Amino acid sequence: MSSTDVRGQVREFISGRFPQITFDDDQDIFEMGFVNSLFAMELVMFVEREFGVRVPKTELRRENFRSVTTITEVIERVAAPTTTAG
Repeated sequence: MSSTDVRGQVREFISGRFPQITFDDDQDIFEMGFVNSLFAMELVMFVEREFGVRVPKTELRRENFRSVTTITEVIERVAAPTTTAG
Protein backbone atom coordinates (compact mmCIF):
# COMPACT_ATOMS: atom_id res chain seq x y z
CA MET A 1 0.00 0.00 0.00
CA SER A 2 1.39 3.39 -0.96
CA SER A 3 1.79 6.40 1.33
CA THR A 4 -0.90 8.14 -0.69
CA ASP A 5 -3.34 5.29 -0.06
CA VAL A 6 -2.56 5.20 3.66
CA ARG A 7 -2.86 8.98 3.91
CA GLY A 8 -6.24 8.86 2.14
CA GLN A 9 -7.62 6.19 4.44
CA VAL A 10 -6.49 8.08 7.55
CA ARG A 11 -7.98 11.34 6.25
CA GLU A 12 -11.23 9.56 5.41
CA PHE A 13 -11.47 8.06 8.91
CA ILE A 14 -10.98 11.42 10.61
CA SER A 15 -13.32 13.22 8.20
CA GLY A 16 -15.96 10.56 8.76
CA ARG A 17 -15.97 11.29 12.47
CA PHE A 18 -15.88 15.08 12.05
CA PRO A 19 -17.52 15.91 8.68
CA GLN A 20 -18.07 19.55 9.66
CA ILE A 21 -14.29 20.18 10.01
CA THR A 22 -11.96 21.05 7.15
CA PHE A 23 -8.28 20.31 7.70
CA ASP A 24 -5.11 19.59 5.76
CA ASP A 25 -2.73 16.67 6.22
CA ASP A 26 -0.24 18.60 8.33
CA GLN A 27 -2.71 20.35 10.60
CA ASP A 28 -2.62 19.36 14.28
CA ILE A 29 -6.01 17.78 14.94
CA PHE A 30 -5.51 18.06 18.72
CA GLU A 31 -4.83 21.80 18.56
CA MET A 32 -7.96 22.23 16.44
CA GLY A 33 -9.88 21.24 19.57
CA PHE A 34 -12.15 18.51 18.23
CA VAL A 35 -10.06 15.50 19.25
CA ASN A 36 -10.37 14.09 22.76
CA SER A 37 -8.78 11.11 24.48
CA LEU A 38 -11.61 8.77 23.45
CA PHE A 39 -11.13 9.64 19.79
CA ALA A 40 -7.37 9.22 20.17
CA MET A 41 -7.96 5.62 21.28
CA GLU A 42 -10.40 5.08 18.40
CA LEU A 43 -7.70 6.35 16.07
CA VAL A 44 -5.13 3.87 17.39
CA MET A 45 -7.66 1.04 17.12
CA PHE A 46 -8.47 2.10 13.54
CA VAL A 47 -4.79 2.08 12.60
CA GLU A 48 -4.23 -1.38 14.05
CA ARG A 49 -7.36 -2.87 12.52
CA GLU A 50 -7.24 -1.19 9.13
CA PHE A 51 -3.54 -1.68 8.46
CA GLY A 52 -2.99 -4.95 10.30
CA VAL A 53 -0.27 -3.56 12.53
CA ARG A 54 0.35 -3.35 16.23
CA VAL A 55 1.28 0.09 17.49
CA PRO A 56 3.90 -0.43 20.22
CA LYS A 57 3.70 1.56 23.43
CA THR A 58 6.79 3.49 22.40
CA GLU A 59 4.81 4.94 19.46
CA LEU A 60 1.76 5.92 21.54
CA ARG A 61 2.68 9.58 21.84
CA ARG A 62 0.54 12.57 20.95
CA GLU A 63 3.07 13.89 18.45
CA ASN A 64 2.74 10.65 16.46
CA PHE A 65 -1.02 11.05 16.07
CA ARG A 66 -1.37 14.82 15.71
CA SER A 67 -1.89 14.93 11.94
CA VAL A 68 -2.63 12.78 8.92
CA THR A 69 1.04 13.06 7.99
CA THR A 70 2.39 11.89 11.36
CA ILE A 71 -0.16 9.06 11.57
CA THR A 72 0.90 7.90 8.10
CA GLU A 73 4.54 7.96 9.22
CA VAL A 74 3.71 5.80 12.26
CA ILE A 75 1.88 3.28 10.09
CA GLU A 76 4.79 3.07 7.67
CA ARG A 77 7.27 2.69 10.54
CA VAL A 78 5.41 -0.09 12.34
CA ALA A 79 4.49 -1.88 9.12
CA ALA A 80 8.08 -1.90 7.81
CA PRO A 81 9.67 -5.31 7.86
CA THR A 82 12.30 -5.68 10.55
CA THR A 83 15.66 -7.16 9.80
CA THR A 84 17.70 -9.15 12.23
CA ALA A 85 21.44 -9.41 12.18
CA GLY A 86 22.63 -12.92 11.86
